[in-house]
Amino acid sequence: MMSFKQNGLAQAVAAVSFFGCLGVIAAPAQQIDGAAVVRGVDASVQARIEGIAGYTVTEHYAVYRNNDEVHPVAEMTVKTVYKKETGKSYTILSQSGSEIIRRLVLGTVLDNEKRLNLPGNREGAWLTSANYEMKLKPGGIQLLDGRDCLVLGISPKRKAPNLIEGTLWVDAKDYSIIQIQGTASKSPSMFTGPTQMMRQYTNVNGFAMATHARAVSNSSLFGQTIVKIDYQGYEIQLRPAG
Repeated sequence: MMSFKQNGLAQAVAAVSFFGCLGVIAAPAQQIDGAAVVRGVDASVQARIEGIAGYTVTEHYAVYRNNDEVHPVAEMTVKTVYKKETGKSYTILSQSGSEIIRRLVLGTVLDNEKRLNLPGNREGAWLTSANYEMKLKPGGIQLLDGRDCLVLGISPKRKAPNLIEGTLWVDAKDYSIIQIQGTASKSPSMFTGPTQMMRQYTNVNGFAMATHARAVSNSSLFGQTIVKIDYQGYEIQLRPAG
């Protein structure tokens, strides 16, 4: 039977499943149509949804506790297979560290990702104006990781542990997602505060794909838990044209 402490720890990281250094330099202010940017973001996300039939990627998970981000208490490497028709499945390639942390923290993360990516569920997590209020922030073009970006404030239209209140960076040319950062709009448990989240993306075969994610949960009972995820080796299956 799961103890009170174990249950609280599992709940503390549930919001990771939604889920750097910014290097942002403001460019001169420009006249930019905020509504057109939001439409562009919607179109970019929709193109990704319609264009990708599936993909495989290797994901490495590391869990840290109480401000120590040098020595992970648990690690896991998995092969993730995503299919549009069925969602995500996982094969564990390697794992080490605390068995309890792997089961309660990383097991919870993977289970939530499976659930959120099922057809009928994943639509509610898309970064589109259907799920978020989006407003262009002042300041014009900004530089992030060598790419010209537009910056939007985002606020979920409903509260959920996997929906973020925060900031979205998109490519100034094609509106593809570059980074999202903020706070979960709902705490996953009465024992924890809202989870801080960040996820970075890169362009793979013309689509925005995650490269790194980080989530931080704090609790007066259980301390701090940090989960970092690195994504490598994407193989994307495109949907046939027409």
